[in-house]
Amino acid sequence: MDLQQLLFLFRDDARTQELLQHLQPSQARVLLRGTIGSSVNFIAASVFLQSDFTQVIIANDAEDAQYIQNDLQNLLEKKEILYLPASYKKAYSFSEQNNHHILLRAQTLNALLNAKKGGEIIVTFPDALQELLVRKEKLIENTLFLKTGEKINVDFMLDLLIEYGFNRTDFVYEPGEFSIRGGIIDVFSFGNELPYRIELFDDEVESLRTFDPETQLSERKISELTIIPNINAHFTQETVATLFEFLPDKTVLWFRDYAFFKELIEKQYDKALEEFERINNSSNKKKETEHPFFGKTLNQLFIAPDDLIKELEKHRIVLTSPLTPLQMERGSLVKDETGVRLISYNQQPQPSFGRNFDLLIQDLQQHQKNHFQNFLFAENPRQIERFQHIFADKKAEIKFHPCYIDLAQGFIDKDLQIVCYTDHQIFDRYHKYKTKAGFNRTKAISIRQLKDLNPGDYVTHIDHGVGTFSGLEKITVNGQTQEMVRLIYKDQDLLYVNINSLHKISKYTGKEGHVPKINKLGSDAWTNLKNKTKSKVKDIAAELIKLYAQRKVAPGFAFHKDTYLQDELEASFMYEDTPDQIKATADVKADMEKPHPMDRLICGDVGFGKTEIAIRAAYKAVTDRKQVAILVPTTILAWQHFKTFSARLKEQGVVVDFLKSF
Repeated sequence: MDLQQLLFLFRDDARTQELLQHLQPSQARVLLRGTIGSSVNFIAASVFLQSDFTQVIIANDAEDAQYIQNDLQNLLEKKEILYLPASYKKAYSFSEQNNHHILLRAQTLNALLNAKKGGEIIVTFPDALQELLVRKEKLIENTLFLKTGEKINVDFMLDLLIEYGFNRTDFVYEPGEFSIRGGIIDVFSFGNELPYRIELFDDEVESLRTFDPETQLSERKISELTIIPNINAHFTQETVATLFEFLPDKTVLWFRDYAFFKELIEKQYDKALEEFERINNSSNKKKETEHPFFGKTLNQLFIAPDDLIKELEKHRIVLTSPLTPLQMERGSLVKDETGVRLISYNQQPQPSFGRNFDLLIQDLQQHQKNHFQNFLFAENPRQIERFQHIFADKKAEIKFHPCYIDLAQGFIDKDLQIVCYTDHQIFDRYHKYKTKAGFNRTKAISIRQLKDLNPGDYVTHIDHGVGTFSGLEKITVNGQTQEMVRLIYKDQDLLYVNINSLHKISKYTGKEGHVPKINKLGSDAWTNLKNKTKSKVKDIAAELIKLYAQRKVAPGFAFHKDTYLQDELEASFMYEDTPDQIKATADVKADMEKPHPMDRLICGDVGFGKTEIAIRAAYKAVTDRKQVAILVPTTILAWQHFKTFSARLKEQGVVVDFLKSF
């Protein structure tokens, strides 16, 4: 049985069918009692598979929302799960907007506007839900649609983008930015994951493309585009609305804890009110008048708790709770609700095994004996292989269905007779959600490096050698104005580099305090230096080949293949292995299993996991009855490694000691 069949189990479950039946009335109230872990996400996915309900899943906080979004995206791979975050980097500060979050909010609204027959899934949380949005008709009115062949005035475009809340910059690499260079307009819409490049011929749109903000190179040609404004800009009391204005009539709201939600939105509103009063009553009026919300009222940003509850109660509501009937009676989750239909689930949370495989095996065997089906979830196929190797080495006959996706929390459903365990809970590993794809500031590193350069800084051009950076300059070529990087070489020769050739430029790196020799444009010096360097590299390579040939024939100790002990250690690593870590670990162990000495260098920045690879290699040697010495340059580093190795290997029974010159 695979993941799809497991999902179909929930889809065809009598409780899911009962839920769908209860949701038919427009103001249905349903309580799913006894749901545990990620089982709720399976149920929501099952509702999507057999209905056209739009579902809004309201998590308790932003982190919980991201885990839910990840689960649903993994379960419904072909369906885009929309995410509605809060607009601001810090709650209630209102001063620093998160442009990536605004982009995600705009994408969600755009998807709801263009949805043909409902069936959307939106994951959000109280902070984000309480924020007001621009009205639907206002958003449509201010959305710009553009096609190739259409005519457009550049000055009109400039004024329009500024009115839409965009900032003009030299280079576009963040949502909400635009640049105009002659007949080329670059704009990063708040509703698209990549920026657009509009090329004009006179006043006609000649071509439309998306481009990579890192390289500034065009990626894909398109025939039309949509530019969505900053949905947080120019709010007035007449233009604001809630998310519910964008939702269809057939909408279901899911709550993890309705009472907690009510309490939280009241606290949030009070805190926001205090912040607004502080802004508008501050004694430092000169500074506060620069604040974007100075002189405005809170009801232009947030909906009052009572008004929000009224909006919520117009829709179908599903409450989920792991509480027992006695806890339900004592709690306040449903005491204020009338007409709540109850559906009970007989579920249990995934047990804690403390990385003890014997306990895990006993647990799975017991479930297997009781005719339960075991499912193990791990995104990394290597983890599934480790389970198989460990079970085989311990001679345990465990039948399980591998599921190659991440799941936030495991659970046991006694009615469906299924066991769903996650690898990170089995090994007490840290599990981090993956953020929704979208703009990431690191993508624009080459542009940021260019902005960080100061006039006089040394740079190297791959074709012309070392020169000095002299700023940016606009050059008109064939009637078109373009932004160029200006470099100065020997005898004040100038070189202009188009932004499309930025990959040829790098900041000069050399010996600290050493002043490099500036090259002369047009001379052979730089070419000769490159050729001479290539020749030396070939000589070094020849020497290395000779050295490696000698080492190849030298006798060494061939370590045995991995045992289940090695698999247990690697699987218990606190974090998910990166692809580079997986490859480096495999390469090191392959070297150790060869009958000649290993000679390998592992390179990586601080915190990238080099020590973990060393621990795994050391443990492989120890399990083959060898001793290991870890040599480091300083006493402090030796002590740090001693603590790290001791912590990682304490449950494996390995003796780790510390030797220093004192």
